[in-house]
Amino acid sequence: MTHRRLDGRVAIVTGAGRGLGRAYAIALAEQGADVVVNDLGGDLQGNGRDPAPAREVVEEITAAGGRAVVSPHDVADWNDAAAMIDQALEAFGRLDVLVNNAGILRDRLFANMSEEEWDAVIRVHLKGHAAPARHAMAYWRARSKDGEKVAASIVHTTSLAGLIGNFGQANYASAKLAVVGLSRTLAMEGAKYGVRSNAVSPSARTRIEASLQAPPPDQFDVFAPENVAPLICWLASADCPANGQVFQAYGNRVEVIAPSAVAVDVRTQGKWSVDEIDAAIGRKLPRLPTLGDFVEGL
Repeated sequence: MTHRRLDGRVAIVTGAGRGLGRAYAIALAEQGADVVVNDLGGDLQGNGRDPAPAREVVEEITAAGGRAVVSPHDVADWNDAAAMIDQALEAFGRLDVLVNNAGILRDRLFANMSEEEWDAVIRVHLKGHAAPARHAMAYWRARSKDGEKVAASIVHTTSLAGLIGNFGQANYASAKLAVVGLSRTLAMEGAKYGVRSNAVSPSARTRIEASLQAPPPDQFDVFAPENVAPLICWLASADCPANGQVFQAYGNRVEVIAPSAVAVDVRTQGKWSVDEIDAAIGRKLPRLPTLGDFVEGL
């Protein structure tokens, strides 16, 4: 029998009705985890609700012999996020893994962006990561204080848009870079309770990345969402050593993104003058990264 790394573990995956979230939920179940499949079933802009996508994923998991339940909760609602954590405990008796994946898009040139377009994306991508993580962290802290050995994992979803910026996505990029800060802070705060936190930037064909075309059937599908799922399962494992890391994943590649580092360090005697700063730094500014630095073929 093939060894399953996640036997006995319970995972929540948000935005799990389609795309990457669906791939993650199915892969986690294949590795032995019980899965709470969360999805509102709205459109790409976050409008509407449809329970069918999450229900179909649960049916696929259970048909293969796994255990899963549908979560209809709004992850960006503080009380709904708490109820989702409670649902995992009621359904499976524990919680070990939280995969924050849910997201929407409201792309617009920043000079034309409305307040509602800004708020909606920040709400789902940032608060929708923070609210479930907050309640999960409180649960794990309580277990740890009660003397239980906790080996929990939070996996956040960031994006190259957050790491390098992207035209027309000021709201999305801002939220995704903020997710990195959230993840690294939770890695620090969770360490004493046995909670790890990491962020993954996936490049995959989804509703958000609809421009990535599928190859002919006889070729490896570089941008299939399923390619990212093994990394998620590894990060969800109780014995995974990663904490506070940021990963870029697509196709057959996993890249570990270096933490923020000082690129230029110049000094002067006493107070700088504007002209001295210009002379010292003006020609030493580092080249800004581009999409091609991280992903071939884009």
